Amino acid sequence: MATVYTTIRRPLITEKGMIAKETEGTLVFEVAAGATKNEVKHAVESLFKVKVAAVRTANYLGKERRRGRFTGFKPDWKKAYVRLVPGSKMPEYVNSL
Repeated sequence: MATVYTTIRRPLITEKGMIAKETEGTLVFEVAAGATKNEVKHAVESLFKVKVAAVRTANYLGKERRRGRFTGFKPDWKKAYVRLVPGSKMPEYVNSL
């Protein structure tokens, strides 16, 4: 089993993520590509001391990028939508925005 800090890479703070936080009580994270929903759930619960109701994940393919005549691809990545139990407190990193 992976550690908390290798499972959750970073929070995704976007306009869509802020709307989901305010209306649905959902946090959005970039997670490791091999992370399962159970690993994400346990990592969020242990890191932020909250109760998780549900986890949804989405895989994204890396986009093609060019540097002059040379082409390459950005790495593939995974996003997790973590819904907290109703009435639970949001973590501080989200409240400070």
